[in-house]
Amino acid sequence: MRMVLVIASIVLLSACRTSVYSEEYETMSPNIDVFTFFNGQVNAWGIVQNRDGQLVQRFKVDIKGAVNQQEQLVLDETFTYGFGEGVKHRIWRITRYGDSFKGNASDIATEATGDIYGNALRWQYEMDLPVDDTTYRVHFDDWMWAFDKCTLMNRSYIKKFGLVVAEVTIFMQNREPSMGCTGGLHP
Repeated sequence: MRMVLVIASIVLLSACRTSVYSEEYETMSPNIDVFTFFNGQVNAWGIVQNRDGQLVQRFKVDIKGAVNQQEQLVLDETFTYGFGEGVKHRIWRITRYGDSFKGNASDIATEATGDIYGNALRWQYEMDLPVDDTTYRVHFDDWMWAFDKCTLMNRSYIKKFGLVVAEVTIFMQNREPSMGCTGGLHP
């Protein structure tokens, strides 16, 4: 019985270590503007680590964003992998409702929802994730933070049964000259 309590405590503590509190970001600047940041050419670089911290994927994403006539942000994402395998192409359609968002993509199992907290965006959804010969329904809890008008950092926690099974780290840069974004951090 004692061993069961020790294991349960470890599991609960490890689940808590990835908690992010939205209130922390309400007053931080710069405020994140998803429709402005992703409107145009965005390049991204990321890694996926399993729960042991081992690298399981390294990838680049070419993102072409545009706001359509229905006032939706459409993100056309093309992935290339330096290590590991994964989705090659995804198209997001995102609708804004004040400081909240809803979106979908063909390989996303549920409608994604998001909320702005100052310089952060929390984006959540479920996805059927293929691993070897099996597919798992997992929950993505993404947090994006604006560094400046041209740079975002994304941290995703992939969960199954409420436990983090993998983490994704992505660095994104808007490359639009019209925004003054040509590389590096900007004021």
